[in-house]
Amino acid sequence: MLTTPDAAALDRLSSLKKSDRMPVLFLGHGSPMNAIGDNEYRRSWQALGAEFGSKQPRPQLILCISAHWLTQGWWLTAMQQPKTIHDFGGFPQELFDQQYPAPGDPAAAQAISLLVRQRASAPLGLDVGEWGLDHGAWAVLKPMFPEADIPVIQLSMDYGRSPEDHYALARQLKALRDRGVLIVGSGNIVHNLRQMQRGAGGNQAYDWALEFDQTIGGYVQQGNLDALQNFQQLGSLAKMAHPTHEHYLPLLYAAGAVDKHEPMKFFNTSFQGGSISMRSVIWG
Repeated sequence: MLTTPDAAALDRLSSLKKSDRMPVLFLGHGSPMNAIGDNEYRRSWQALGAEFGSKQPRPQLILCISAHWLTQGWWLTAMQQPKTIHDFGGFPQELFDQQYPAPGDPAAAQAISLLVRQRASAPLGLDVGEWGLDHGAWAVLKPMFPEADIPVIQLSMDYGRSPEDHYALARQLKALRDRGVLIVGSGNIVHNLRQMQRGAGGNQAYDWALEFDQTIGGYVQQGNLDALQNFQQLGSLAKMAHPTHEHYLPLLYAAGAVDKHEPMKFFNTSFQGGSISMRSVIWG
């Protein structure tokens, strides 16, 4: 059973001041090369980051849920200086040279671990050195906040748990938005590397990819967010869109932290390689 945060638990977040409610982001991150390429995706992340401090309040803390940190149980990075992880291969040296030296926030991680429960009696685990910031996190955050001056905490995903469990845990994150925490889910609504096309014409999506992307996008647009956790009921369409579903799960963490009819906007609604949906969402 997953519990709901109470006022006393929120008070433990003493380092985070009450704020206007922060938006929630789901970012399709696609290829790691998007972190350094001059393309529409990187430019959109740069523009989005520029809105914080002008149109949007500036985050006090970023909580990122990336498709690339899968664990047994749920864990939070709790080190003072998380390392930049280059969890990929076969790319130019320029990509491996990238660093994102954003600080961590061990005190906030500890408070969140008590606030958000895996079960009634189980706080989230605290990782003090094993992980850091993988490319699902830094590749989108570096264009958004290039000064790396906002603390970042990553939340892992227990891949052995059901989509319903992920969504239920995510609903506990909503209260963090009133404490200056920007919640960022980083994955892809469609992610099938086995079917990825290279070269010219690679951005023309497969019919099945378009159908899955539009179905899930329809749920989001209608505010039918509970339906997102039932994506596997789409059967063979879901299996084609996600032979493994770790890139879909961050969407559940973002959607779980918003109200059903909260204002939302899509951006980056195109595809990479025909089988990677870059559709992204901002709520609030």
